Amino acid sequence: MREAYATSLRAIADALRDGGSCLHCGAHDGGIFKRINEQIKLDPKNYNGIEWSADLVAVCRDQNLNVIQHDLNDGLPHQENKFDCVFALSVLEHILNCCAYLRESHRVLKPGGVLVLLTPNISTLFTIVQLMVGKMPSTGPHPDSNRLMESQEPLRVPSANKQFDTEGETPVYRHLVVFSYRVLRQYLGMIGFDDVKGYGYGLYPFPNFMQPIVERIDPYHCHQMVFVAKKAYR
Repeated sequence: MREAYATSLRAIADALRDGGSCLHCGAHDGGIFKRINEQIKLDPKNYNGIEWSADLVAVCRDQNLNVIQHDLNDGLPHQENKFDCVFALSVLEHILNCCAYLRESHRVLKPGGVLVLLTPNISTLFTIVQLMVGKMPSTGPHPDSNRLMESQEPLRVPSANKQFDTEGETPVYRHLVVFSYRVLRQYLGMIGFDDVKGYGYGLYPFPNFMQPIVERIDPYHCHQMVFVAKKAYR
């Protein structure tokens, strides 16, 4: 995840290096804004965020960040051709209407604008093994029961989050729709992105020292994927 986030943040910084405007979908507590600022000096006036949690929106606004409360399933409340960069990091898998969200991201980007996505991959070797032994996919849509989630834990990829909230009305950690690497890359091309670059991170069960090599050889089965796609000029 560290490498996946580092690649995403570099892509965002590159897209905004000349002072462009951005839309951060899933702004959380504003921490990503700070991490971007470690690479470039991003004018807060050029930063726009969307977050569904009212409490987190308040945290962002206390930092003078322009973040609004909104549900990404309901489209993006912005005019077309507005932003130089739109990004969603570990967010797409939590959106019910994720294809509609991707089309909205394309709509609000300027021609030549950049979309950056970080999201898990459904077609991992780990998932294949889990399905073979009758388990739920580690990165796939999750059951809406905390007890069921806990019963899957022995084969889950280690995660910092051990507290499941799947039974809440607005669960943070439940995955709803998860793409495969090939399908997400294909769909981005279908809706008008070109120069689509994809990266894979975490090809389990290979050991850590082998990861950089196998990730380049086979990004299709990595646990996390990063896509950087440009809106076509047309």
